[in-house]
Amino acid sequence: MATSATGPSAYTRRGLLAAAAGTLLLSACGRGEEGEEAPAGTVTPAGQDLLIGVSLELTGPGAALGVLQQRALEISLESLGTTGVPVGNLRRSVRLAVRDNAGDPALAARQATELARDAGVHALVGGTLTETSMALVGVAQKERVPFLSLAYGDGIVLPLAERTYVFKMTPDAGDVARRLARLIASQRLSRVALLAEGGLHGDSGVRAMTGALRTAGVRLASTNRLPDTGQEPRRAARSATDARPDAVVVWATAPDSAAAVGALRRSGYDGPVFLDAGAVAEQTLEGSNAGLLEGAYAVHPTSLGGAMLANTTMSGLERKEFVYRYVQLHGGFSGFAPYASDAVRLVADGARLGNSLDRGRIRAFLQNHVTEGMAGMYSFTPMRHGGMDQGSLGNYTVSAGAWTRIS
Repeated sequence: MATSATGPSAYTRRGLLAAAAGTLLLSACGRGEEGEEAPAGTVTPAGQDLLIGVSLELTGPGAALGVLQQRALEISLESLGTTGVPVGNLRRSVRLAVRDNAGDPALAARQATELARDAGVHALVGGTLTETSMALVGVAQKERVPFLSLAYGDGIVLPLAERTYVFKMTPDAGDVARRLARLIASQRLSRVALLAEGGLHGDSGVRAMTGALRTAGVRLASTNRLPDTGQEPRRAARSATDARPDAVVVWATAPDSAAAVGALRRSGYDGPVFLDAGAVAEQTLEGSNAGLLEGAYAVHPTSLGGAMLANTTMSGLERKEFVYRYVQLHGGFSGFAPYASDAVRLVADGARLGNSLDRGRIRAFLQNHVTEGMAGMYSFTPMRHGGMDQGSLGNYTVSAGAWTRIS
């Protein structure tokens, strides 16, 4: 169902309705012919808008991350709606066709196929879970539509020869693991147990942490895999505790990360805990979780900490405005990387720089694009489609129930 937005509050109301209904079409209205102001609420002619298909986990597994990315999209659409995107001889409106995949890879694939074939989207964004992202990868390659994944797991863009239309917004596992390993070594902790979720993200974490700890001179005492979301992680936590580690690394996305830390504490482990970037979500520090995670460490893009709000660069100012608007709409901001916002802006940049809405041209410009977004710096090249730059990562700890940057 198509809707035209008349102001920021309209986006928010429709966004909430969409989470329940599972489908949403949002519009950011721009101008008509170049240099000609269009009346408020109008859009460029049908078929001439930049249309982006979005598949998110708004319900079910992954909702802890998917809902946050939907909120980020709504805020970014407000900003894009003030100017539109200059493409060719028109200043194009940006529209988002949002679907709730409910954490179901098969559903995500069907929705993406419909968006690519019937709706004619110019790009796809979404999949905060590795499993749903992998389902979208297949559609993106078959339909030759650029896909920007919001999930964790290096295999999303590898092997590159089979992922030519796929780009990953999140940090590479190796970059996160090396930072965690150096942080652990700096605290003179010599034995580490690893708790990793199942699937591609967990596999990437096990490989990356094993190598990073070895390089840092830290012994990996045990590796344990967490059960599926919603299942009790007590057994995995007990196995990690039995290894008598000096520290535990939990490599899992929210809400599994907080559940794993809770199981560790209940098993009697009271030592330091280290988390990968996927653990950071608003739910992670809600309620009793805040006490359980007090003192825990995480590596995450530098969009997380309030210290970045003093940045006076264009991206820093946009980040500050994003946080301000988020607090206005949702009552508080406990931190996450707005990958979806950056993904939409990257697609818009690709259309603008390529001077076309052609999928192939957008892809060509994406894979030769270096830019600073709100979450961090992206450096896509023809040989590297995992674009979050390692210099955009920072070390954080939970202090008084909030994330605080330590380096």
